[in-house]
Amino acid sequence: MNKGELVDAVAERASVTKKQADAVLTAALDTIMEAVSNQDKVTLVGFGSFESRERKAREGRNPKTGEKMEIPATKVPAFSAGKLFKEKVAPSQADSEDEED
Repeated sequence: MNKGELVDAVAERASVTKKQADAVLTAALDTIMEAVSNQDKVTLVGFGSFESRERKAREGRNPKTGEKMEIPATKVPAFSAGKLFKEKVAPSQADSEDEED
């Protein structure tokens, strides 16, 4: 699903226009990106958390030459799925057994 398809789905589910859904979705994503870039953690209960994480400096290799090189430390955005999201994607075995009965 791309952003356009997501906007269409949100507009339909929320009974708003596509233009309104796009504006809200864009504002929400921009706000999350801005908060994480300012070292804030954004937690959406049941969905997940967005945060900035430190990646340590490490040694790597140039794929063309095979030469060793130092990869500098950096900050990267990270997402951790919440419990409800994880359960929706991969229902537990107990849940699937209940459905078979």
